[in-house]
Amino acid sequence: MNAFQTEFDPATTRRGAAQRAERTGRSGLSARRVVRGAVVAALALLITGSWFPAAVSAQTSAAGDPAGTQSFLASGPEAWTSPRGLTSTLQVMLLLTVLSLAPAVLLMTTSFVRIVVVLGLLRQALGTQQLPPSQVLTSLALFMTLLIMTPVWKDVYDGAIRPYTDPRSSLTLEEAWQRGAFPIKRFMAQQINAAGNTDDIHVFYRHLPPETPPPRTFDDVPLQVLLPAYMLSELKVAFSIGFMIYLPFLILDIVVASVTISMGMLMLPPVMISLPFKLMLFVLVDGWRLVVGMLLESFGTPY
Repeated sequence: MNAFQTEFDPATTRRGAAQRAERTGRSGLSARRVVRGAVVAALALLITGSWFPAAVSAQTSAAGDPAGTQSFLASGPEAWTSPRGLTSTLQVMLLLTVLSLAPAVLLMTTSFVRIVVVLGLLRQALGTQQLPPSQVLTSLALFMTLLIMTPVWKDVYDGAIRPYTDPRSSLTLEEAWQRGAFPIKRFMAQQINAAGNTDDIHVFYRHLPPETPPPRTFDDVPLQVLLPAYMLSELKVAFSIGFMIYLPFLILDIVVASVTISMGMLMLPPVMISLPFKLMLFVLVDGWRLVVGMLLESFGTPY
């Protein structure tokens, strides 16, 4: 009984509650300061709109002064929201943003866009709902992209990454960036030219500053113009291929719907009847090989 009374003594309980309230207040204040600092840094980042070199400089400065970085991180929200701390916070946030968006941006410069759109339209044309699953189609698109883009990425590695990482090389970051972007720009330009969608470049080029000289070759087109033009061209090509894939299945749906209506089978959905015939037709003509082969041949030789 004494032990029970000692454990739940009212005075002790009040003191513990007061201490917990004090700790909670301090924690809430610190949390509010951290949130306020993060919001200020995010707004400043959106306003400033820096690019890749700032992220690289942030990574370089952090690697060159690890002790200073650790002391800055341990200094608390007051230092993070100071002028010097805000600059460092922006650099770190920009670096994390670039690292998180880099895979998606890299995929947009490859054959992935055309392949994944065509495979998605093929699934809709078959009417199999979620079969094959999106993960299967995405994996197939990634493997095909790897096969198509291997020569391009090999040129990027041989021309930019390997010389820049060589300790004996005097290649600067800007020169390595230009060398690495050249094979990718060449691939995108060839696909735009082969599809006959060169007018898409002028759609985006008109929105550059007025003093920008008109391009004479694809090498004169900046990457921020060539990349959206390439994506627009790939969507056009993918929709054209999707139309050719959709057409025979659409004809089969119309025939089945006409037969069911003429037989008075109004309560039976035509899609349910046409699905087995679609699958049988697709298997008999070896549809997967035809679609994948057509996609691979549509890119031709990388260069």
